[in-house]
Amino acid sequence: MSSAIPWLAVYGFGAHIKSTQKKLIILNKGIVEEYPLDEIQNLLIVGGHTLNSTTIFHLLRNGSYISFFEPDGTPVGIVRPFGNCNDKEIHQLQAELPRHRYATMIAQASLKSRLIAIEHLQDQRESDLLYDGELQILHNALNEMEYLVKLDEIRRLSNLTSDMYYEILSRDIPACFNFKRRTVRPQCDPINAMLSFGYAMLYGNCCVSVLGARLDPDLGLLHEGPGALVQDFIGPFKAEMIDPVVCSTAHDSLKPGDFEQTSSRCMLSDTLVKNLICAFKKSIDNQKIDRQINNFLKTIQKVEDFTVMY
Repeated sequence: MSSAIPWLAVYGFGAHIKSTQKKLIILNKGIVEEYPLDEIQNLLIVGGHTLNSTTIFHLLRNGSYISFFEPDGTPVGIVRPFGNCNDKEIHQLQAELPRHRYATMIAQASLKSRLIAIEHLQDQRESDLLYDGELQILHNALNEMEYLVKLDEIRRLSNLTSDMYYEILSRDIPACFNFKRRTVRPQCDPINAMLSFGYAMLYGNCCVSVLGARLDPDLGLLHEGPGALVQDFIGPFKAEMIDPVVCSTAHDSLKPGDFEQTSSRCMLSDTLVKNLICAFKKSIDNQKIDRQINNFLKTIQKVEDFTVMY
């Protein structure tokens, strides 16, 4: 299969998705878009749309994946071709891993990537986003992770530093967009909506690599629950591949007409979504993701040492 379209996103509500033998056809608000079926590796369906069952058959026969997300970007599930299931031997190797060691490495890499992102933002803005003592707190947390004994302790500290990061990030966002902290559901501001959309794209890309390597996506190291392993891997990539796009969009082009806010949620316009998709296709490094997944696979097979990329 060609890698010309590693993933294709349909976002929002009301699109009709159908196909011929060779083309995927998306009808949305009177606009028709067509894509070669054999070039689509992963169809990402975000929100509520109509999907023709024949289209599902065509995509699966071509070896494509179909990923489903809530409107806010929360992953729901993935459909993959028959026979492309997790390898039992690999599953057993995953289950036998020393989770504590790997979870620590992932949490540290996520924090390191965010420290780098903060530094880059400060260089771009030529201003200090940090309050007194915050940088020291983050560096202390980075060192402390090495000595934590329980997984719950690592998760708590990782969540704490994540909350701090988004609060620091909010100082770079124009106040008119009312972004104060990271919220998953509900999303009442355009910044959180853009972040969730970007993370959904990153999740979809990583999920394809995880399943392609016959790994169990639900058998996580730092995270728990459905898609936990995918969440593990995308954590260190968010600050590099998604957050800069959202910050630059907020500064350079975001305007009131690009989103619609109600008392309960914020919806992005079709135009903004298309622009974000173009930007994320450039910022999400599929080769880097594939290298990370391949390294993890070789690690559990005792061929390589584990390295967390960020």
